[in-house]
Amino acid sequence: MDQLIDMLRDGLPADAVLTDPDITVSYAHDMASFCTAGAPAVVVMPRTVDQVQHVMRTATALRVPVVPQGARTGLSGGANATDGCIVLSLIRMDRILEISPVDRIAVVEPGVVNAALSRAVAEQGLYYPPDPSSWEECTIGGNIGTASGGLCCVKYGVTAEYVLGLHVVLADGRLLSTGRRTAKGVAGYDLTRLFVGSEGSLGIVVRAVLALKPAPPPQLVLAAEFPSAATACAAVCEIMARGHAPSLLELMDRTTLQAVNKMANMGLPETTEALLLAAFDTPEPGADLAAVGALCNAAGATQVVPAEDAAESELLLQARRLSLTALEQIRPATMIDDVCVPRSRLAAMLDGTAAIGQKYALTIGVCAHAGDGNTHPVVCFDSADPDESRRARESFDEIMALGLELGGTITGEHGVGVLKKEWLARELGPVGVELQRGIKRTFDPLGLLNPGKLF
Repeated sequence: MDQLIDMLRDGLPADAVLTDPDITVSYAHDMASFCTAGAPAVVVMPRTVDQVQHVMRTATALRVPVVPQGARTGLSGGANATDGCIVLSLIRMDRILEISPVDRIAVVEPGVVNAALSRAVAEQGLYYPPDPSSWEECTIGGNIGTASGGLCCVKYGVTAEYVLGLHVVLADGRLLSTGRRTAKGVAGYDLTRLFVGSEGSLGIVVRAVLALKPAPPPQLVLAAEFPSAATACAAVCEIMARGHAPSLLELMDRTTLQAVNKMANMGLPETTEALLLAAFDTPEPGADLAAVGALCNAAGATQVVPAEDAAESELLLQARRLSLTALEQIRPATMIDDVCVPRSRLAAMLDGTAAIGQKYALTIGVCAHAGDGNTHPVVCFDSADPDESRRARESFDEIMALGLELGGTITGEHGVGVLKKEWLARELGPVGVELQRGIKRTFDPLGLLNPGKLF
């Protein structure tokens, strides 16, 4: 322990090496439930690439595991510490190094907060689309690590589609450059995509080249109330089948609506079974909303209300962004699932989840990126009650099993981490697991990077 601290301090500023257990314990875990976390030996907070390289060289020399972290807003235990590890917090590497309107790229360090980047590029008439619900806190490095998504993915895609190139410090301290700054490029294997979603298990991202888009017009939002999840999902399928390209297509069930109203007094309709939010950022969004409103009515909507202006639209979007926070108020703890299914099976996923809630006598609220089939069932429970905790864990597993049965995946944007290790093996199968473990050994032969995650 003393040798580790002395070697780290040889290449880091004094204030970048934290050893007080009362402080380091606060870096032990992210926001996930039911995920084990150990006690880190030390927390380091570098500001430069050279300092990150020094940390990894020290870790390799002493065979000490390293757990990289961003803002720790993750929901799968992917940033949880292991006993005796170095927690490598990248939040001080928070510079936006370049914004190029001509090349439509931004070059950033991993600790840049998503919302800060979005606002900075907006000042130059540009747009960085990925917008996780935690965008005011989460970092770009964390977004890359989990391949995160957001509300606008239905039109603009997820983080992976905006990462053009990376600088990565490998396990032994070498610096790897992947990808490009150009609009096109197919030289060699796509190592950039390999690192996106790898949860810090292959290397430490220290710089990213991100693609930008021209800023779209302000979006307008429509809210449609439905008497059942099935009718709401039928509307989603019809909207997509007719070729519409909404900038947002979100769903909230009755439990979620009631929770948001209770927390924020937003006046949302609590008697409806599902609320669908559709948005367009086209030159004439009113016409698009009218067309989608007609499809909602045809699918069985009981009421369709288009927003009149940007302020009213933002109010509706705020309600959606508050969903997870509001559901957390129902019981002392939550487990937030992240199951993505084909759009055509969305109704079966929601109905099946409701049945699982009834089976285990638990409150399970669902909010969803309905346009891309990504559901977030939130299991609410009391962690101090052993029986309720057991039922919560079993219901969580049944929800994931349901997603796989419907042709889906165990995670659309939150990652695997600790929470879904068992389920990753089920989804990939033995051949897939073998090959992915081989990739891990190639990049991290000593198994020092974020051990215990994914596999």
